[in-house]
Amino acid sequence: MLAVTALSVVFLRDLFAIVMLFGIYSLLSAGFFVTMDAVDVALTEAAVGAGVTTVLMLSTLALTRRKEKARLSPPSLLPLAVATITGLVLVYGTLDMPHLGDPDAPVHQHVAPRYIEQSGEEIGVPNIVTSVLASYRGFDTLGEVVVIFAAGLGVLALLGVAGGDRHRARVSAMEHHLVLRVITKALAPLILLYALYIQFHGDYGPGGGFQAGVVFAAAIILFAIVFGLTKAEQVITPTFLRYMMGAGALIYGATGVVTLVLGGNFLDYNTLAHDPLHGQHYGILAVEFGVGVTVTAVMISIFFNFFGRSSKPQEEEQ
Repeated sequence: MLAVTALSVVFLRDLFAIVMLFGIYSLLSAGFFVTMDAVDVALTEAAVGAGVTTVLMLSTLALTRRKEKARLSPPSLLPLAVATITGLVLVYGTLDMPHLGDPDAPVHQHVAPRYIEQSGEEIGVPNIVTSVLASYRGFDTLGEVVVIFAAGLGVLALLGVAGGDRHRARVSAMEHHLVLRVITKALAPLILLYALYIQFHGDYGPGGGFQAGVVFAAAIILFAIVFGLTKAEQVITPTFLRYMMGAGALIYGATGVVTLVLGGNFLDYNTLAHDPLHGQHYGILAVEFGVGVTVTAVMISIFFNFFGRSSKPQEEEQ
C-alpha cells in the first residue's frame, strides 16, 4: 500500500489529491511503526505526518494553485536515471546487513543490552524509549530541541513576523458551519487533555514531549481552522508563542546547568534528589516539559504564519 501510494503521488498532477495521499502515506507508515512495536514513533508520525503537515501543505496550496503546471518541454530522462542508479546503489549497500531481529546484529551487541537490562535500575523509568531519549542520550535530544527551535526561527524569518501579523485573517471559511463548531468545541478540550496525558505519562508508556507538543498544537490548529485565526490568536498570541519557542529550549538547557551547579555532570539527573532514581524522574519530567513547550510553540507559529497568508486572498474577495 505504501508503494502504491508513492507511485500515485508521482503520476498525479492534482496537488490537492497529492497532499491527501501524503497524509495517507504517513498514516500507513504510522500503522507500520505500530506493528514494529515503535509506538512512540507511530504517535509522532500520525500527528505530524498525517495531521499537522497535511494542514500546512493545504495552507501552502492556498498560496499557489491546485493543479501542477503542464510541461512545455518533453520530460528529461536524466532525473529518472539518477534516481534509479542511486536507489540501486542503496539496495546494494543493504545486501550485507544482518536480518531483521538477528540477535547477533551489531546493534544488539553494543548499548542496546544495557538499555534493556539495566535501565530499570539506573533510570527507574518503565518506558525504555524515554530513558534512552531523555537520559542516556540527553545531549542528542537537546540538539533536536535546538534544531526545532532553529526551524521555527527560520520560518519566521522567511515569512516575516511583521508581514504575517498584517495579513491575519479576520474571518474563517468554516465559522458558519454549526456542526463543525459544535464538534470542535467538544473535541478540542479532549485533545488538550490527551496531550497532557501523553506529556506526563511518557515515563510509563508511549509518549513524551515531542508527541504531546504536536498533539497540543493540533488542538489549537483545529480551533483556528474552524473559528478563525483572530479567535485563535486571542487564545494564544503570536508574541507569547515566540517566547515559548525559546523558553522550552532554555528549560532543557537550564536543567543541565542545575545538575552542574549541584556537583554532577551536565544533564546528570542523579544530583537532583537524594535518591538517584527520584532525581532521574525529576530531570526527565523537566526536559520533556521543555521539549513539549518548544514543539508546541513552533508548530503553532508555523501554522499561524501560513494560515494568515492563505486567508488574505479569500478576505479580499469577500
